[in-house]
Amino acid sequence: MTASIEFGFGQDTVQLRIPDMRLPEPGPEPEPEAAPKRKGGRDRYLDLLRALALVRVVLYHNFGWFWLPIVFPSMGVMFALAGALMARSLSRPALGVIRSRLRRLLPPMWLFGAIMITAQILDGWGPDAEGHPNWWWAKLAFWILPLSTPPYADSLNGFHHHLEHIWAEQTVVPLWYLRAYLWYVLLSPLMRWALRRLPWVTLFVPLTLSIVMNALFANQEFIYGRVWETATDFTTFGSCWILGMAHQEGLLKKIPQYVVPSIAPLVMVAGWWYLQTRPADPSSPTDIESWPIAQALWSFGFVAILLHVSPSWEQWPSPLERWNGLVSLLNSRAVSVYLWHETALVLAIPLIDPLWTVDFIYKHFHWLLTSPWFPLMVALPVIALLVLVFGWVEDVAAKRSPRLFPYPRRQRGKRRAAV
Repeated sequence: MTASIEFGFGQDTVQLRIPDMRLPEPGPEPEPEAAPKRKGGRDRYLDLLRALALVRVVLYHNFGWFWLPIVFPSMGVMFALAGALMARSLSRPALGVIRSRLRRLLPPMWLFGAIMITAQILDGWGPDAEGHPNWWWAKLAFWILPLSTPPYADSLNGFHHHLEHIWAEQTVVPLWYLRAYLWYVLLSPLMRWALRRLPWVTLFVPLTLSIVMNALFANQEFIYGRVWETATDFTTFGSCWILGMAHQEGLLKKIPQYVVPSIAPLVMVAGWWYLQTRPADPSSPTDIESWPIAQALWSFGFVAILLHVSPSWEQWPSPLERWNGLVSLLNSRAVSVYLWHETALVLAIPLIDPLWTVDFIYKHFHWLLTSPWFPLMVALPVIALLVLVFGWVEDVAAKRSPRLFPYPRRQRGKRRAAV
């Protein structure tokens, strides 16, 4: 027995036949079968995507190349992967899963916030600098639970001008991701419930809201503020999060194989067209991250293709085995790398500045001092140092034994299989 479901795109309809899920009639007791192979390991394909997303974020924040979010929309990918992992965890009681996710997320942020707030206060930040002494202390609560953007100083002394006056604003850039992630985690049980009952409606609701909000209300001055900022981020990447949940739930496998490769590129084209029609500075290309509708459409289509292709590697393909250590390390310290990489990029500048006063370096290596690659070269070891010093908090938050350098160890006696 089978049941059929029809859905359409324009004038075309697609019919899916789903096997009858009713219990069979009682019959002879079947012979015992061998227990199926347990699949509880990590998906190396998803680990690779997460590592690539982190690398792309660091490169974008250093170079600002407009084409990087187009070649690889990291934020949409990261939210989709987190949504898939959340859906997998929701096989357990929802309240316990949410508590577990918050425990993994918040301690690294608390450590980051304690250091950033202390540094800002030492550099002259405080209630009087904010101009709202009655609300300053209350807003600091967002450093404990980031339901909204935690407060930071817009302009500081830069520790006697050793840092730029906007160093605080630069270092807290990653916090918007944690804020959006927190809201997704809190609402995931509801999204999973809706996804199982109205999958197509649930999948496209955030995308539709993003288009409506930014097309109809974006120019209204009275709506800007914390609520609008949070809602914009939530709707921009909400469909990516739900797409990851749908992938984990196996819903994407229930549609014909040709649907995603046919529809996803059209969604991306719509996002590209919207981006090209936006007003822009003729002297520089338009950055897709400045336009939520374009970013939402492009990210959704890109993520849909990645999840459609998903090979679900339990083991690395031979050409990628050499990257196992780096990919595993980045996944083990993903939150720390994301939180601290901007701080490293900020610190790279005062580390480079003294070299301008060295005559030999100025004369012979002026090209290096002016190269945008040099700050990245200096920042990478600083990132490694910061992750080494603070990354162990992720282990404590996950109830693992803290390790300073969680690089996977090769098993002794393991030989590489012959090709």
